[in-house]
Amino acid sequence: MKLISWNVNGIRACVKKGFLDYFNEVNADIFCIQESKLQEGQIKLDLPQYEQYWNYAERKGYSGTAVFTRIKPLSVTYGFTESEREQEGRIITLEFADFFLVNVYTPNSKRDLSRLGERLQWEDKLRSFLIVLDRTKPVILCGDLNVAHKGIDLKNDRSNRGNSGFTDEERGKMTLFLDSGFVDSFRYLYPDKDESYTWWSYMSKVRERNIGWRIDYFILSSRLASLIKEADIHCNILGSDHCPVYLELDKDAE
Repeated sequence: MKLISWNVNGIRACVKKGFLDYFNEVNADIFCIQESKLQEGQIKLDLPQYEQYWNYAERKGYSGTAVFTRIKPLSVTYGFTESEREQEGRIITLEFADFFLVNVYTPNSKRDLSRLGERLQWEDKLRSFLIVLDRTKPVILCGDLNVAHKGIDLKNDRSNRGNSGFTDEERGKMTLFLDSGFVDSFRYLYPDKDESYTWWSYMSKVRERNIGWRIDYFILSSRLASLIKEADIHCNILGSDHCPVYLELDKDAE
């Protein structure tokens, strides 16, 4: 089973830059996007054989997530619960026969860290949510989690320590989450692989020089770890300031 996650930083702009070519070429069973940046009716994607599920932010041109899947889910939840729908379209959960898929766009704590407190509350809520799901069946979490977990996950770790996305608090929440029975699929296969990034600033020549951060993930319930065939970063794919991340499981799509 092949899965893709990509923060497209505006799906309408990304479509103009080759999104559909990549979508068709990669031929994933499940394809997740974050930061769709649109409202219902603003785009129509012709994706034969795929079910489409969109979670739109109330604010126009902001945030948002979507999942395109060949495998019809048993149920879909937008937000943490249907009765408590969050306003920024940051999470979609699809229940399948053997697992839950959770697609997330984690709030950024902002450059001045003014949203750090809210961000840490989100982390606690998400972790609790995933632990509860995991008691029923295994979980696959994907998305832009807006944190580089360890120094190996960004180019300039010393100079960025304490900055948004690399604060001790954000990194600590990631550690706590993984210690709760989950694995980072990329680091599971490649614990020491450096210079492997998923996001680059739009500043001049930053991407060309690979001055980046790894902040996009596939994280799985630990009991799925033995099924990981590949976890890759498609850093050659343009169209966004993020690139797609790839997961292949030794498991037929069901």
